[in-house]
Amino acid sequence: MMSDSSTIQYFRYENRFELESGHFLPRLTLGYHTFGRANHDCSNVVWIIHALTADSQPTKWWQGVVGPGMAIDTDRYFVVCANTLGSHYGSTSPLSLDPINCKPYYHDFPSITNRDIVQAFKLLADHLRIRKINTLIGPSIGGQQALEWAVMYPQMIEKLVAIATNAVHSPYGVAFNESQRMAIELDPSWEQASNESGLEGLKVARSIALLSYRTKLGYDSTQTRTKDAVDKFAAASYQQYQGEKLSRRFNAYSYYLLTKAMDSHDLGRARESVQYALSTITADTTVISISSDILFPPKEQQLLASYIPKVNLINVESHFGHDGFLVEAESISQAFSQVFQTDSAIV
Repeated sequence: MMSDSSTIQYFRYENRFELESGHFLPRLTLGYHTFGRANHDCSNVVWIIHALTADSQPTKWWQGVVGPGMAIDTDRYFVVCANTLGSHYGSTSPLSLDPINCKPYYHDFPSITNRDIVQAFKLLADHLRIRKINTLIGPSIGGQQALEWAVMYPQMIEKLVAIATNAVHSPYGVAFNESQRMAIELDPSWEQASNESGLEGLKVARSIALLSYRTKLGYDSTQTRTKDAVDKFAAASYQQYQGEKLSRRFNAYSYYLLTKAMDSHDLGRARESVQYALSTITADTTVISISSDILFPPKEQQLLASYIPKVNLINVESHFGHDGFLVEAESISQAFSQVFQTDSAIV
């Protein structure tokens, strides 16, 4: 298996796709990218699950970490990254046409959970004839999904890397997400059925989210005040800029839907307990914390490490908070060097 990394590919599942809620999608599509070449026994598969508003091109959003000769070496590994179900970058989402009435779903798109998203990924893996994943990697909500995958299909995952993530989404995290959804709901256009619905609210939602992704020290060091200024502060401009930037590339429906999926995350749901679910993970696991993360604080990764049987816990020092998994490319790459050091025989 090999593909041009610049070309998105599409997997189409033409059967009814059942959701954890009891609802269903008549069919689904996943957009995905692959990088590099699978070796003779397909033992060099690295599957990356992206974070909330990213896409299936980690060579772009994880620069310095993924690419030829980098920590996740696309010259050595066959790297797969699929656009998550519910996000509009090529996969079935609220902007897709409902095949039943040939109109976009918009507000009628059914709620989804991380388990639904993993089931969709598993269909893609089956389509690609991937029976074993050498290393499954996920940051943030992608880490939640990676943990779910390792619990649902433990024999499929040889190594697991869960970065800045948790076993259950916290009430604090839910509160942040609900505040963002409230901002979207207050946008008068949210009630309309169009691709642009809720975009002004989305700008505010992104501004709220940034407060959980970064830290006071991070803002103090990058958005310094101009001497004697009484208005037009750098931090204010930064919030405005980031909200505008997201509204140009994303949509409010997917954002609303996927924050709900994040809130649903609970490895213990319909299982004996969170602790029991973690204990069933058979993969050699690396859990990575970001020291200053307030959204997914290190104590949540410590809980993962307390119950996953074969685990190594790494703390990355950063004052950039949750976004440290993106910003601290050198430290993250060093952590990956430990993960891949046992793969010397892979060619």
